[in-house]
Amino acid sequence: MHAWVIWLIAAGILLVLEMMTLTFYLLWISVGAGAAALVAWIAPDAFLLQVITGCVIALVLTAFTKPLAKRLRASKGYEDAGTELVGKQGVVVEAIEPGQYGIVKIGGDTWSATSTQQIGKDELVRVMKRGSSIIEVERWEEFI
Repeated sequence: MHAWVIWLIAAGILLVLEMMTLTFYLLWISVGAGAAALVAWIAPDAFLLQVITGCVIALVLTAFTKPLAKRLRASKGYEDAGTELVGKQGVVVEAIEPGQYGIVKIGGDTWSATSTQQIGKDELVRVMKRGSSIIEVERWEEFI
């Protein structure tokens, strides 16, 4: 198998993982792997150049976009899509044990969820807090 194919597969896997985490860190590494695939296609024997290109691209994108993202979040009128989840009702799809993750369905989306209490399958929950891809929930009855 050619090196550019391996880099391209790595870029695709990282892109899919990025879509699941929504952090942008894996996106930049994916773009770096894509750049390494391009270098591998042009210069197949220059493995070190491929690795360096991928690393430099990922580091530069991370370094330059982090301040831009911070400025965007601080700008007037910006609303984080994740904050609208707080207070919504969801249904537990996979039971939540304290200290372990379960799965909660809110609307049409499913989220990994934690709680300080044991919550069984099919119970209603309220979203208390949202991290990057994990939400913190409490049993719904406690708020009624």
